[in-house]
Amino acid sequence: MEHNEILSILEGMLFLSGDEGLTIKQISSVLQLSKKEATEYMDELIQIENEKIIKGFEIVNFGGVFKFATLSKHHEYYQRMVEQNENSLSNAALETLAIIAYNQPVTRVRIEEIRGVGCDAMIRKLVAKALIKEIGREETPGKPILYGVTDEFMDAFSLTTLDELPELKEIKEDFDQEDIFNTKYTESAENSEVE
Repeated sequence: MEHNEILSILEGMLFLSGDEGLTIKQISSVLQLSKKEATEYMDELIQIENEKIIKGFEIVNFGGVFKFATLSKHHEYYQRMVEQNENSLSNAALETLAIIAYNQPVTRVRIEEIRGVGCDAMIRKLVAKALIKEIGREETPGKPILYGVTDEFMDAFSLTTLDELPELKEIKEDFDQEDIFNTKYTESAENSEVE
């Protein structure tokens, strides 16, 4: 395999790994390189990223795990963006939230199987909004995180218990295309504004 092709694949691997990041062991295994070669490619990729004229992220090494991270010098802008979006949930986030509420405790992999797409970003957003939280680990290889809803979720949707969630059959009949969570979340947000 060509040198630049390996760097290109490595960059894609870093992107796909998201918050979990990559270890040298994983890189060497996937690319079928020695650990020494994997380290050299990683060092070269870091150098290439650092030399870019315009960049919005960098490669960081946290305890032997490499991952992409936004530049800390731009923190105030990212914070502003998060604050502006604080009270809104996209349809994808609402869909993810509904899957967790109806299936908890549930792993990220199971959520993705139901949705049919990756949901790392949605889960991070929902955790940041304190609507979901880690409630344990599944006793399977890799011990994936199990997610469940929080008290804040219950408050946002004016629920005392999860038994108050409508039956999925009821939602389909009563709301057809309308998203029950979207409706409830909007109502809840309107009520808080009135107060």
